[in-house]
Amino acid sequence: MKARMNVYFAPEILRKVDELAARRNLSKSLIIEAAVSSFLSPDAEDRREAAFSRRLDRLIRQNEQLERHLAIYSEAVALYVRFWLTVTPPMPESAQEATRAIGAERYQAFVEALSRRIARGHTLFHEVTADFGRSRSSHSEEPEDAER
Repeated sequence: MKARMNVYFAPEILRKVDELAARRNLSKSLIIEAAVSSFLSPDAEDRREAAFSRRLDRLIRQNEQLERHLAIYSEAVALYVRFWLTVTPPMPESAQEATRAIGAERYQAFVEALSRRIARGHTLFHEVTADFGRSRSSHSEEPEDAER
């Protein structure tokens, strides 16, 4: 024999129970009983822990990927700056104003090009990794002796 119990639920939860009962053609009591049984089940804690572990593992992988991308971006910028500083000669004082104007125009063109690429979903990282993948696959097709 089942005992009667009066409980209070938030309207949103009751709406969801009503919808599930109608959709599955089940009684609300049966749905609530199954939910409480699942919550009190010793396996419920294990299932929750497993779900949290899977989510945490996915977040860790995503974070590691972000760290890798950031390291690649940082290295690319540092390499570019080093190269630019190495090959760019000092500018005479008389040419600095004209050069600043040209630099401002180039910077504006750069920002516009960057905006277009981001809007289209193109990223340098994906281009570099695609080029790197093609480069590695073409090298892997060569005989091993060719590398020595």
